[in-house]
Amino acid sequence: MNDISKKINTSDDEIKWIADYKATGNLLLLGELYEPYMPLIYGIALKYFKSEAKSKDAVIEIFEVLINKLKTHEIKNFRSWLYVLSKNYCLMQLRKENQNFFLELDDTIMESEPFLHPDNAYLREQQINKMEKCMDYLTTEQKTSISLFYLEQKCYAEVAKSTGYEINKVKSYIQNGKRNLKICIEKQGE
Repeated sequence: MNDISKKINTSDDEIKWIADYKATGNLLLLGELYEPYMPLIYGIALKYFKSEAKSKDAVIEIFEVLINKLKTHEIKNFRSWLYVLSKNYCLMQLRKENQNFFLELDDTIMESEPFLHPDNAYLREQQINKMEKCMDYLTTEQKTSISLFYLEQKCYAEVAKSTGYEINKVKSYIQNGKRNLKICIEKQGE
């Protein structure tokens, strides 16, 4: 058992460590908080990159992103927040590499084999076109909330601040928008 396991036992302990880090900027505190999650981050990166080297690099790069993001976000559950941050980081890197519009919305549709690994570029382009068309069928609130949350990687609070919507409304718009996109994409496949 490493030292951090002795010091950080609960989510409340993590929140205290985050507050200490925000107050002091001490990277050793952040490193100790991050270390137990490195295998999780590596696993997430490996899922997306399918490369051990890129995944190892991602673990370090996500730590560097964390240095600034932790200072500006209000975090209630570090593990969940870190998971989403890591997933979004990987998706952004893939998007940069492919220069394609890629938006993970629903595991059953967006992570399906045909979508992630199409046989050719034409099939991938068709999937992207379906998603773009379906975005037009969303309400303005849903489209705005989904774009800010997934494409610009804003947290719920930032989306609420940017749009003026209540935070519970933002969550609802994102959830309903994802569902509506899934239904629309499935109908286009028929």
